[in-house]
Formats: sequence, C-alpha cells, structure tokens
Amino acid sequence: MKTITKIILLLSIVFINSCAKNNDKESAAKTIKENDTDSTIIKKASEEHPENKNAVFHVEEGTISDIVPDSYEIQHEAAGDLNNDGLSDQVLVLRKKSDTLTQRTVLVLLKNKNSNFRLDKISQILLPDEYNEAGFKKYDPESISIDKGLLSLNLYNHAPYGNLFFNFKYINKDFVLTYIETYNVGAGSWQSLYYEPLKGKFLQEVTNTMEEDMPSETKNIQVKKQKFLFENSVPDDIISKVYSENDML
Repeated sequence: MKTITKIILLLSIVFINSCAKNNDKESAAKTIKENDTDSTIIKKASEEHPENKNAVFHVEEGTISDIVPDSYEIQHEAAGDLNNDGLSDQVLVLRKKSDTLTQRTVLVLLKNKNSNFRLDKISQILLPDEYNEAGFKKYDPESISIDKGLLSLNLYNHAPYGNLFFNFKYINKDFVLTYIETYNVGAGSWQSLYYEPLKGKFLQEVTNTMEEDMPSETKNIQVKKQKFLFENSVPDDIISKVYSENDML
C-alpha cells in the first residue's frame, strides 16, 4: 500500500513539473511575440517619423548654441510666436559645415519662459537639395518667415523648377501643412497650382502664352482632406501626387 502511494505521489510530481514547463514555454513564446510586435511598431514609427532616426541633436533644451552642434551652420532663420504663447520662437535651416551639398535640416525651437528653447520639431526631408547635379542652385533666393503663428517658406526659380511656397501652423501640438503654391513656366504656357490640404481645396490655373491675348483657364477641384505633419512633409512631392491622382493634366 505504501509503495502504491509513493508511485502515485511521484507521478503527481512529474505531472506538475511537466505542466509548469509547458506554461513557461507558452509564457516565453508570448513574451517573444509581444517583443516582436513592439519592434514592428517601433520600426513603423521610425519610418513614419524621420526625426526618430536622428541621433545628431543630443541637446533638446537650452540656448540655440547648445542645441545646434558645432558641425552645423545656420543658413536661414526666422523668429516669431508659433504656438501663441506670447514668446518668440525660432525656425532654423541648418547645413553641415564640412559638406554644404548634403541634405539640409530644419528645426522648430519653441521658447520657454526661462528664455531657453526646446527642440519641438525636426525635419531632414522638408527642403529639396540646395544644388542640382550640375552644381547650380535649384532655388535662389530662398526665404523663411513667421507671421501671426504661420511659418512661410518661399523658394524662387521661374525655370526649370518653378516657384514653391508652403506654410505650416500649430494645431494643438501638431505642426501642420496648411498651404502649397507652385508656379511653373513651360513651353507655350504658365501654370499655377494652389492646394489647401486641410480643406481639400485644389486649384489649377493655366495661361496659354501661344495666343496673343494669353487666355487663362481655371479649374477648382475638391479633393480628399488630408493632414500632413511638418516632420513627414515633402511639399513638392505632395502637390505632385495630388495633381496626378486627380487627373489635373
């Protein structure tokens, strides 16, 4: 009888240990799966927000000289109240001192009450390359300004690239694209495009320069309303995509 009891007890212990090991395996598998999901989310977020890949600007709060690394120089700058708190913020266009042909970086610095700035937004894709393959400037002049909470960037070149103007403003904590305008001179015509993403308004104006009176044709199209964040926006690509998707030919 005692022998039978010992055997039953031994089998019970083996069964309990086996269950525990299975539970541990299931728990470990679940943990691995969760970690894989987290990695995917982080990767996706990094792809959607290029600033997440940037490891250059280590200081996110302080004076402008604290935030901007010594390896960069300020090419353009604008001052004004962007977030309607009564303080004068700064937007800086930076380029590397060692290679002024590399992609430029745009920083949005919001001013604190202690007169320091905090790095709120960053983009390395907002502005096009400064020079073309032949070594000539794509846009000249270029200007940025802040007025009544609106950041305006104006790039001028009648041909072959055309003028490119675009605006951003804060809506809550997002810095959002509100307006794009392009102007191009081609063989036999002039063309202007006006786009307001948040309102879904798209206007095309074409002037026929082949005729003496240079008649103009205007098309107003209501397109899908969209919200483009500063850190993910490439204005020239955005307006080209809307143009092609709505058969504005």
